[in-house]
Amino acid sequence: MAKNRKKSPIVIKLKGVKKRYGVGDAEHNALDGVNLTIRKGEFVAIMGPSGCGKTTLLNILGLLDQATEGEYQLDGTSVATISASRQARIRSKTIGFVFQSFNLIPRLTVLENVALPLTYKGMRRNKRLSLASTILKTFHLNEREYYMPWQLSGGQTQRVAIARALVNDPSIILADEPTGNLDSRASHIIMEELSDIHKRGNTIIMVTHNPRLTTYASRVITMIDGTIDTDTNDTPAADQEGTLAKRSLGKVTKEAEAAQ
Repeated sequence: MAKNRKKSPIVIKLKGVKKRYGVGDAEHNALDGVNLTIRKGEFVAIMGPSGCGKTTLLNILGLLDQATEGEYQLDGTSVATISASRQARIRSKTIGFVFQSFNLIPRLTVLENVALPLTYKGMRRNKRLSLASTILKTFHLNEREYYMPWQLSGGQTQRVAIARALVNDPSIILADEPTGNLDSRASHIIMEELSDIHKRGNTIIMVTHNPRLTTYASRVITMIDGTIDTDTNDTPAADQEGTLAKRSLGKVTKEAEAAQ
């Protein structure tokens, strides 16, 4: 009998989370009672049509927005009890953001852009730039340190954005359509980078419209109208194995028929 594997600790827990916008007749729920538990080291892909609440959910998880109702626990602590200043410190130390629009500052060099999050730690300039340079080497961008953002390709720009998200060594990475503006080759490079980050133990939560990117994830969630519609974690392991077995059997059968 196989031994039970010890489950990783819970890093994110949402209970009945709602987010309302507008008033009166214009009021609507961007999130409508979301329950979600994410454990350390998961790579979660969130899918769904435009307007289903994916980005709103990501913003709440990243402490960029607040829920109207419900509870959000981060590392076992309700964020409602955390002051605004401490939330800001958590954003700078624990959470790394990767956006579709890159959000690099055009007047700063690549090196200065990557070093920017370290400014909020009160770190000296030389130390900040040294750490930024080290992480840029990891992404094979050390020759682009003194380029301006407009001198980079789309794929290079997104890799700089990921380097900036990682320079603080955050435990959670939130990625909102990280390959949305990239061609297929650049998208592949970015996803391989995120996959490597996940293998190092980071928790990654990625919003995407592209179903092909879900192959990199350990868990896939789909949203509809502000709610979670499906979650691969809700499928019992036995059912998943049975489904895989059926697919394999079907493939073998088709190949045998084709050979006749």
